[in-house]
Formats: sequence, C-alpha cells, structure tokens
Amino acid sequence: MSKNAHPHFPRRPVPEHPVLVTGASSGLGRECALDLENRGFHVVAGVRRPEDGEKLVAESLEGRLRYAIIDVTDDDSVTASAQLIEAEYPSGLWGLVNNAGIAVSAPLECVDSEMLRRQLETNVVGQLAMIRAHLPSLRRTRGRIVNITSGLGKVAIPYMGAYAAAQFAKEAMSDALRRELATSGVNVSVVQPGAIMTPIWSKLSDIATDALRTAPPGVAEIYRASFSAFVEANAGQAAQSRTTPEQFATTVARALTDSSPRTRYRVGVDSWRVNILARVMPDRMLDQMFAGIPPTARDWNRDSH
Repeated sequence: MSKNAHPHFPRRPVPEHPVLVTGASSGLGRECALDLENRGFHVVAGVRRPEDGEKLVAESLEGRLRYAIIDVTDDDSVTASAQLIEAEYPSGLWGLVNNAGIAVSAPLECVDSEMLRRQLETNVVGQLAMIRAHLPSLRRTRGRIVNITSGLGKVAIPYMGAYAAAQFAKEAMSDALRRELATSGVNVSVVQPGAIMTPIWSKLSDIATDALRTAPPGVAEIYRASFSAFVEANAGQAAQSRTTPEQFATTVARALTDSSPRTRYRVGVDSWRVNILARVMPDRMLDQMFAGIPPTARDWNRDSH
C-alpha cells in the first residue's frame, strides 16, 4: 500500500488473491463466479453438490475457476473452506461474496419454527460463520466482504416476513462489521439487487406450497387465495424484470475493485425505488398500500440466489 493511501481503504486486488463466492450453483452466484473469472480473478465457487461444481468448471473459459463444496449451515463445511483457502492461497483471500441464501415465502402464521430457523441459519448465521472463518485470510490482503441482500432489508412486505427478517438482520450485521473491521482495513459492502429472473422463483413456489400444506387447515384457508395470487404474480413479474444477472455481476465486481468502495450498491430501478419510498413514506401509508391485494416482491425488490 502506498504511503499516502488511507489506512481504512483496502489495496487493489492482485492475481494471486482469489475471490470466494458462495451459492454459486445457479442463478446470481453462478453468473457472478463466471464473470469474476472472466475479469481476471481466481475464483473459488462454493457449491453444495460436486456435479454443480463440475458444470461450472466446464463453463469457465480461463482456467481460473475451481469449486469447493460449501454448505454455510454446516460448521464443518465452513471450516473446511477456510482450510482450503489457507492451504491453496497462503497469501490471502481478496474477496468473500456472501451470496448463498434461500427465500421462505409464507404468511408468518404459517411459518413454523423449523422453517424460520432454516431461513435465518442460511441467510444470517451461515453468512457470519463464513466471515469468521475467512477473516484471518482477508486481513492479510486488506480485502473485501460483499454481502448480498435486497430491498426487503428495508421494507417488509406481506408474505415475505421471514425472508425480510433475515435481510434486515444481514443489513444490520453488515453495518456492524463494517465499523468493527475498519481499523483492520477489511471493507464490507452490501449489494442490493432488484428482482431478476433466476431459479429461485421456482424454489420459492415450492416452499410456499409446503408452508400451506403443513399449516393447520383453518389457518391455511384464511390466506390461500391471496397468498397463491401473490406467488403467481411474483413469478410473472420477475420474468418481465429489466434487471439482469449481468448487471448484478458487474456491480459485485465494482464492489470488489472500486478504489473507494461504497457501503451499498443497488442494482436495478426497483432497487433504487424501494430505498427512496422506505425513507419518505410513513409506516401507515405503507400499510395502506399493502392493504387488500398484496404487492409482489418485485415491487419492493428482492435478491435472487
């Protein structure tokens, strides 16, 4: 680092410092891993199944991508990922992109304790586990943590309460980490993508179906019509979204390479819109907007892993 560089700003990446991307099997994580490799990074793509990793390697063009089996909800798996980085990249890790996540969509009355724990374990607890495990390596490079959230970390909409709770928590965790790690030079940025058509939409529909199936019959019937309409509208509007996986990948690359990284990067018009509305509209006005037919998740921006 030059003598005049601000001590709290990380250095620029160098080729021997890799980037680790979690949740890279499909969707935005896959796009991000392939894009970063194309930009010159050595990439470790975190996947849960070997066949997904082999497919990624086959799709890579530069020979700088490898995969690691990572389940962020399994402490042994998280520890193994840190051991791999230490063994294969002793000079340190430049970037950790915390993209792995799930989306539980259901009326909160239908979200049982196991489902809520799964949501929080994957999107919050597992993310912090990855950060703890890789911080020693990140400190050596004065590297960067990029946490993927969404507009639902700002506004909680009907039927996405469990997911919004996880996103609010991840936003708060990112703010605290950024302040705690400032003196060590490790930067923390948040990327908030708008709705993007990825495989998460079919997964969300499956989770929604399970939530109604396992809820008490009387409770499920209270929500069935409006909730089913909400899920169907989500899938249709995501297909019409103008925000692309390529835009998301480009934004993550900026968070990893900007000389003065922002605290937050927003991807897509809807991502900007939700942040503006969340700041200027009173809670009761938002409540009135959500009364009757609930808006879709796209109206309020969500990430798509």
